[in-house]
Amino acid sequence: MRSTAPLVLLTAAVLAAGTLTACGSGSGSDRNTVKVAFIKDTNSKVTVRDDHVGIVAKQFEKANPGKKVKLIPIQASENDYYAKIQQMMRSPKTAPDVVYEDTFLINSDIEAGLLRPLDGYIGKWDDWQQFEPTAKRAAKAADGKTYGVPDGTDTRGLWFNKKIFKKAGLPASWQPRTWDEVLDTARKIKKKVPGVIPLNVFTGKGAGEAAVMQGFEMLLYGTGKDQLYDPGSKKWVIGSKGFRDSLEFLDTVYKEKLGPDVSDALSPNIQTNVAAELLPEGKLAIDLDGSWLGQQWQKTGGGNPWPAWSTTLGQAPFPTRDGAAPGKVSLAGGWTWSVPQRAQQPDLAWKLIETFQSKRNALNWCVRGAQIAVRKDVAADPRYRESVPGIGFFTGLVKISQYRPALPAYPKVASAIGEAMEAVTAGDAPPDKAAKDYDEQLRSLVDGRVVRKP
Repeated sequence: MRSTAPLVLLTAAVLAAGTLTACGSGSGSDRNTVKVAFIKDTNSKVTVRDDHVGIVAKQFEKANPGKKVKLIPIQASENDYYAKIQQMMRSPKTAPDVVYEDTFLINSDIEAGLLRPLDGYIGKWDDWQQFEPTAKRAAKAADGKTYGVPDGTDTRGLWFNKKIFKKAGLPASWQPRTWDEVLDTARKIKKKVPGVIPLNVFTGKGAGEAAVMQGFEMLLYGTGKDQLYDPGSKKWVIGSKGFRDSLEFLDTVYKEKLGPDVSDALSPNIQTNVAAELLPEGKLAIDLDGSWLGQQWQKTGGGNPWPAWSTTLGQAPFPTRDGAAPGKVSLAGGWTWSVPQRAQQPDLAWKLIETFQSKRNALNWCVRGAQIAVRKDVAADPRYRESVPGIGFFTGLVKISQYRPALPAYPKVASAIGEAMEAVTAGDAPPDKAAKDYDEQLRSLVDGRVVRKP
């Protein structure tokens, strides 16, 4: 199978340039204006991030008379957002001064010459000492330099509807120990509570990195050590049983009709549908998803205020394949505030980043956005610890959470994983065939730097 990732990225960039919503073009250079680009939720009703960025912008302008912040919200799916900001950062005429950057893209964007290191600023910033070492590593590139300031992290687990569980005769204290227990629970719900979707596992190309990270890698990282990348040999893994088993799990979910309809599962809108409709309307029993979901249901800024979510939904760790230690799996990710290489006002950009990540504003964002704190002083603050129901559960997963390979090739590898997932989910290829196609594609993507694992 030939790689289509470069073509897909180029096509997405062209489409993004013509269709994505943004306030302001980013063109021109005004030494008194700092331009900040960030992702806006595809559900227009969700304004949590927009509200927070706007509040910080006003603080900045008040503290720096004569300076202005120009907001560039980009309403798009994550994949289209990545393409749009990469396109913007390639020219000094369109590059923002501050960009909201997903940590998994840092190394590939550095390799493309799109970001500038922040070590000169960070070395003079006392607050950097408050950041957790794991968060600092997430913003550090392969060259040893730091290219962003994290604004939070996240973890992943199972959300389940306790009311549906009660109808199915299942306990509200549900804690599955293996993949088979998850599937057996979904089968019981299908039988006992017809009309409800038993289980959602994000899959395919439409949901982009959400499917790869929250779906496939939550499975793969529970099948054994170094199943995606082997740091010892510095090579990507092919031929692993864990990879095939992860595709088998997806195959089971969608063949047995335990998940959403395939057309819905492969839609770019699946994340919005899950948070805005399926969970609050009681149409989905179990959702493998992220720690931030609570932000969607807040009274202020949430897309669908749902006061009862805190008592309706339970949380459980996602188990390893056969219950092997540590018995549960979580991946951690997060975003940073970064400065593009072609930013026109880098010094002003840094001052704005300092404002974003002051203790006060970091605390406010963690509370508003249901984020896992990366500042020690925020994590210790009572307001944070009491902010969102379930925050203690998801914070507790940080210690066992794993991270995606922070390598330039990772976005292309992730795209290939998405293709394999889509082929299986749509019924276009059995798991063995999809895994072999992935292996073939991976060889070309990483210049043959692969190692075979049983």
